[in-house]
Amino acid sequence: MHLPPLSLYIHIPWCVQKCPYCDFNSHAVKSPIPEDEYIQCLIEDLLQDKHLAQGRSVQSIFFGGGTPSIFSAHGIKKILNGVSSILNLADDCEITLEANPGTFEIEKFKGFKDAGVNRFSIGVQSLQSQQLNLLGRIHNPEEAKAAAKLAANIGLSSFNLDLMHGLPQQSLKHALADLQQVIELNPQHISWYQLTIEENTLFASKPPKLPGDDVLWTIQSEGQKLLAKHGYHQYEISAYAKPGFESKHNLNYWRFGDYLAIGCGAHGKVTLAESKQIMRYEKVKHPKGYLAAGTEYTYRAKYIEPDDLPFEFVMNRFRLQEKCAKSDLYQYTGLQPEQIKTMMQQAIDKGLVSETSTDWTVTPHGHRYLNDLLSIFI
Repeated sequence: MHLPPLSLYIHIPWCVQKCPYCDFNSHAVKSPIPEDEYIQCLIEDLLQDKHLAQGRSVQSIFFGGGTPSIFSAHGIKKILNGVSSILNLADDCEITLEANPGTFEIEKFKGFKDAGVNRFSIGVQSLQSQQLNLLGRIHNPEEAKAAAKLAANIGLSSFNLDLMHGLPQQSLKHALADLQQVIELNPQHISWYQLTIEENTLFASKPPKLPGDDVLWTIQSEGQKLLAKHGYHQYEISAYAKPGFESKHNLNYWRFGDYLAIGCGAHGKVTLAESKQIMRYEKVKHPKGYLAAGTEYTYRAKYIEPDDLPFEFVMNRFRLQEKCAKSDLYQYTGLQPEQIKTMMQQAIDKGLVSETSTDWTVTPHGHRYLNDLLSIFI
């Protein structure tokens, strides 16, 4: 068992308004954002977690939310300066910032790049006005296109566009038209995922009428063909990239790497070299509580039990299209392949996984019925 690569997640909890489908820890702005105070807490939070890096350099940083682009470019620079004074950053560290394509945010794009951000993830979600209204988005299609064009021209390493499908009453024609327009904006990376109704959201209390399973499957299969035709290869269930532009940060999640996490409600996962244990932890959830946390920002931490490790590993790793080397199981969990042989054989017998002497690979059938595959390892 070896220490895996290390990433850093930074949570910015505020957004202009809460979208009806969003179940993330985000809070609509109702008063001036305490940006400077929150940044100071982030730095103190990271100082408390510094020992968890265990000498490793950070390979990627991801600003998520909420809407991180609601912060000023000066504020983002101040955070990154603080991070680099506490942790070692890899020379090619990928630094991603989630951004809304509204006019207010895109006016700051160049400032974010100058602050050290080298990758944007822009929440387009749809390029149809009616759908944007239904989704509670505050931008319009023209602003989304303008944001993508600006991101392409300010010297970033790459940028991602987020796009949903399976939207209320969406037809195959409209879903593919949305996707085609995003492809024409020529991002290096596209996150294309199905809208799902999550608990504790407005959509959960007032569910919209979504397309049926047959339509959803057709949208998925035809959309994948369209993406492949334009040079985007699928490397994860909802992630498509041009060669060489896969997200380092998300790959580290899915390969069961380690990640520190700072900010209210942020979740982290670290491997402890001395005890050979893997710990998950969560920070104080509400902004008010986080700002008042003082000397203790982590409110819950637990070690992953050995019996839970097989599920924890495959839950992440089997989202990927790539082969999973059997040696990675030991490297990332300390388990030997023989310890999950019975469970893996069930998956193989059901046609969900294929096997060689050195690798496991999830089959197309396994990716379609991923929940069935994962249930074997519970």
